[in-house]
Amino acid sequence: MDAGTALISRLKLELGPDSVLTAASDMEGFTEDFRGRYKAEALCVVRPATTAQVSFVVRACAEFGTPVLPQGGNTSLCGGSVPAADGVRPVIVSLARMRRIRHIDAANNSIEVEAGCVLKAVQDAAAAVQRLYPVSLGAEGSCQIGGTLSTNAGGTSVLRYGNTRENVLGLEVVLADGSVWNGLRGLRKDNTGIDLKQVFIGAEGTLGIITAATLKLHPLPTRHSLAWFAPADPDAALRILGMFQANCGPRLTAYELMNARQLELVIEHVQDRRNPLDGTHGWHVLVELSDTHDGTDMDEVLLQTLEQATEAGLIEDAILATSDSQRASLWEIRHSVTEANKKAGVGLTTDCAVPVSAAPTFIEHSTRAVREIVPGLDVVIVGHMGDGNVHFIPMFSFDEWRSMPDAAATGAALRRCVNDVAHQLGGTFSAEHGIGQTGLPEMANYKSDVELTLMRAIKHALDPRNLMNPGRLVP
Repeated sequence: MDAGTALISRLKLELGPDSVLTAASDMEGFTEDFRGRYKAEALCVVRPATTAQVSFVVRACAEFGTPVLPQGGNTSLCGGSVPAADGVRPVIVSLARMRRIRHIDAANNSIEVEAGCVLKAVQDAAAAVQRLYPVSLGAEGSCQIGGTLSTNAGGTSVLRYGNTRENVLGLEVVLADGSVWNGLRGLRKDNTGIDLKQVFIGAEGTLGIITAATLKLHPLPTRHSLAWFAPADPDAALRILGMFQANCGPRLTAYELMNARQLELVIEHVQDRRNPLDGTHGWHVLVELSDTHDGTDMDEVLLQTLEQATEAGLIEDAILATSDSQRASLWEIRHSVTEANKKAGVGLTTDCAVPVSAAPTFIEHSTRAVREIVPGLDVVIVGHMGDGNVHFIPMFSFDEWRSMPDAAATGAALRRCVNDVAHQLGGTFSAEHGIGQTGLPEMANYKSDVELTLMRAIKHALDPRNLMNPGRLVP
């Protein structure tokens, strides 16, 4: 019996045969990313239901020297949740069965959940006790908490509430030797040494497997006001953002930008999506205010700011959502962009962030740079203007991509030139999606030798045999 077969037998004996998938047909949904761009083989897929079972799996894999790849909802946009085509067949550890909400402490504004909980389920559980878990993104109906933690996911509410790591109080992690670190205490103050949870957040499973988390909750907003408007250009959008910040303060919750091409793709490829405005406009912004005070007339504040911007010649057209259903339909447009782009063709999604003040320059310079490589290239832009995270997407039809002599090299060159622009403006090539397989080559290009040395030292200290999601994050 070879080592792989022996390991599978041991895992089946401990977890049960139904919890260990070995047939290629059974593993398809785990070995290929949801956009169909990355696919490779795994030794097997295990589906533990408890932290103790995850610990057993990791210990067994360590004994056999077999790599471990943790997986959540497999919604990664950069190939971070599936095996690499490098000949190494890892054991995929799916956390999908670990979906218990263990405890909600409304007085402490905290919720303890397992890593396999779907983000939307956590949001709903918090809302049931009049609390808000604020991390929100297009994949919230399928992505899992463990994945959002491992990538330090961002989303549409970062402007007000911060990234995932700013909404975490504690973690439970299975380490590379199978031992379990329980750091789930829901404390906002704890100065007893290094803040270990932050080491694992954003580490993409390379240091251990997050099995549970204590998350920070916030008061549930009871009032929302939302508008959709057409700024004259990105510079105008930036100036209007400043007006909203000055007039609305912390009530400004979201400020999302997209270009006309992105809206066109959503309308074309996603059912029941329509242009909110009359006529054609080059740029669109969704802005939302929220508050916990029922007496706040946020519609008035929103309208006053829109009028101020219109009088300054910064806005071409605007509408105010007048009902919850209209507000939801406008958000559906924003949350449909990934689905639309997947159906439209091959989009080379980038995940750059620059200082908010540099966002218009980033858009202008990136557009010019990619069209020097591919003249007339279709460019799709969507992003979180309020925090400087702009997804600049060179877009090809499926036929264009298939007919290019060296599509992979062209794609790499386009990504690199966009990332170069961000770097030159004091930005980063990865803001919220993680590194995965797409971003790994960029780490050595943009991170300093000191940063890489520190990361390698941490990796070696916690995973000296390089079995936890090897070949990821640290080149």
